[in-house]
Amino acid sequence: MTSKWTDHFQQQLPEILEELRTYVEIETPTHNKQAVDQLGHLIADRFRALGCKIDTLYQPTYGDQLRIEYGDGPEQIMVLGHFDTVKELGTLVQEPWKIEDGRVYGPGTYDMKAGIIFSYFALKTIIEQQIPLQSKLVFFWNTDEEIGSVSSEKWIREEAKRSKFALVIEPAAGDGSLKTSRKGGGDFILKVKGRAAHAGNDHALGVNAIEELAHHVIAIQGFTDYDAGTTLSVGTIRGGTVSNVVPDYAEADIDVRISASSEADRITTLMHQLKPVLPGAQLIVEGGITKHPMERTAATEQLFLHAQEQALLEGFTLTERGVGGTSDGNFTADEGTPTLDGLGPVGDGAHASHEHVVIEAIPGRIAVLLRLFTSL
Repeated sequence: MTSKWTDHFQQQLPEILEELRTYVEIETPTHNKQAVDQLGHLIADRFRALGCKIDTLYQPTYGDQLRIEYGDGPEQIMVLGHFDTVKELGTLVQEPWKIEDGRVYGPGTYDMKAGIIFSYFALKTIIEQQIPLQSKLVFFWNTDEEIGSVSSEKWIREEAKRSKFALVIEPAAGDGSLKTSRKGGGDFILKVKGRAAHAGNDHALGVNAIEELAHHVIAIQGFTDYDAGTTLSVGTIRGGTVSNVVPDYAEADIDVRISASSEADRITTLMHQLKPVLPGAQLIVEGGITKHPMERTAATEQLFLHAQEQALLEGFTLTERGVGGTSDGNFTADEGTPTLDGLGPVGDGAHASHEHVVIEAIPGRIAVLLRLFTSL
């Protein structure tokens, strides 16, 4: 038994899918400002037609950020998402829009153009049905999430400080669960300087940068603490020129994931305490932890339980889980704003060729958004 809102959006499903197709067929790779801004203009026009206040935050390198406001009052709810993708122009040739076996496929469907469209249709119904709001809604759609929100982080954090809750419209976990915690993380680069020498004639005069790096690869992997939810992975290494020269340079890229903010200090300290093993070698440590974890707090739990109640009114059960990937929700949580993530589509294949959204789950997801928008 479903409520009228799920039924309402079920009836609107053809229109919702057509709008999603429009968004998907405007390809938006993060590094192509012109392409991203093309979709940004369309999104702004859609929300402007609903009577929203639109602030376009100009960016010289990336697409312009969009801050969209609807409603009045001193309190606000932040609704957060992005419309850039990891897929380059031309991906549609290999991964065209298609509907097959109850799924809609195409680059950006799942991650995360559907989430923006869900928010639009929820707001559109709120306005058409004249449903009162408890708080002002501020939608922040950014354009560089896929590369770490390098130009939008400052605005996201400022908006979070003004908001009593943050709702992140990233896709749900694979089983449809909302995301109540996310690991934080970052990347370190360990650079090693040695001394070149002829590998045959002057081997003893050389300082092998690759050998030095090998000692630290083992040590760094050992910083992993599964009980604490901390992992370090040396993902790539580079070094040397030709086999008959003792290499004078090598470097490694290290992915770090943490579940607790306290681990950021531990790992940062350990990385900077690395000392050369071979006489004459030098170490340079760059990078660091760029996103603190989105930890599950008591306020997060209450926000999830509220969302779960709204889903039950729509005839289905919402579950929760923690995930290892990061999102802009890490920034809002770091500002102390109770954050609920994964409120977007159910599906699979983010960043992959099989990216898709499950169609039958769409009406219920939008219905829950409508209820959250009007009850918080």
